[in-house]
Amino acid sequence: MENKERRILRRINAKRITATVKKLFIEANTVLGMDIISALQSALHEEESPIGKQVLERILQNADIACRERMPVCQDTGLAVLFIEIGQDVHVIEGDLREAIHEGVRQAYQEGFLRKSLCDPLTRANTQDNTPAVIHIDVVPGNQLKIIVMPKGGGSENMSAAKMLTPAAGIEGIKKFVLETVEKAGANPCPPIIVGVGIGGSLEQACILAKKALLRPVGETNQWDSRLEQMEKELTMRINETGIGPAGLGGRVTTLGVQAEMMPCHIASLPVAVNIQCHVARHREETL
Repeated sequence: MENKERRILRRINAKRITATVKKLFIEANTVLGMDIISALQSALHEEESPIGKQVLERILQNADIACRERMPVCQDTGLAVLFIEIGQDVHVIEGDLREAIHEGVRQAYQEGFLRKSLCDPLTRANTQDNTPAVIHIDVVPGNQLKIIVMPKGGGSENMSAAKMLTPAAGIEGIKKFVLETVEKAGANPCPPIIVGVGIGGSLEQACILAKKALLRPVGETNQWDSRLEQMEKELTMRINETGIGPAGLGGRVTTLGVQAEMMPCHIASLPVAVNIQCHVARHREETL
């Protein structure tokens, strides 16, 4: 008789989720990932503009001070965005999953002295605790819970865009839209930037794909689709040829990388989204 893997139901306390979310948001806002540091150091080596070099040096100094002093690397500590992968054999106990996440955000922004940037869209009244967070939940096989946090700054998010292209636009139309979006953004998203591109699905799914693409280590090209890998390399080169440069003051390095994700779409559609990320590209993750 064929052996079948035994499914084990695993209980995870909501308080543990809250504590993890709190820790990850404080870490993400104060300690840059080594992939970012390495990319910025490479950019400093490649940059030819004297003022561009100065900007990159200051960015690296700022990251070092923030890490040593446990201070926010940027005054904009972001909208709280989370990607949650919950195993189908996980049971959250002593609380609700979403509320546990929101409480972790509240505690992080209060106890970590992080700026609370969330407000009512119309009255602009601040919610006072940086909630509600934007939470994307995927149910996956297994009995683990993966938490990915992404504090997203307003300057870079404001420069992001989505468009429903016609199928005839093809890959050239996609590249044209990405370049137009970056050129229009100019200095606003605090370059050097990372550019996330989402292709396919529906309008909202393309936007989610673009943001998920930013979770990949900076400079790591798409290893699953050679067409996207080639597009990423070409767009990186062409964006850096715009001359926008670090902080928009001119130079060779405007982007640290372009990262794209794709899925099938309707035969009548070609959804494309561009999610621009500033040079700090903050995110952290942990699996419980």
